[in-house]
Amino acid sequence: QLTGDEPGDVPSAVFLAQNWPNPFNPGTTIAFGLKERGHTSLRIYDAAGRLVARLVEETMPAGRHTMVWDGRDRNEAPAASGVYFSRLVAGEFAQTRKMILIR
Repeated sequence: QLTGDEPGDVPSAVFLAQNWPNPFNPGTTIAFGLKERGHTSLRIYDAAGRLVARLVEETMPAGRHTMVWDGRDRNEAPAASGVYFSRLVAGEFAQTRKMILIR
């Protein structure tokens, strides 16, 4: 029986892609993939390791996803120019990527 629905594009492994553009101003896109449904955390940290923003903190379906960071902190204030890190944690997978914000 055909329903017209096609299965989503599910990667064979969890991944965190490099953000683009990089360096960026004012925003950047962060792509990641999940091979199975599960709790997912995508956070932004500054060079001192302080939490700047939470982009994802929820159970997400398997598949490819993109999030945009608008260069603002948790209080909606513009983050300063500098080096930041995106960190994806999904199950036992954890990966961090370096980003540069130029104001």
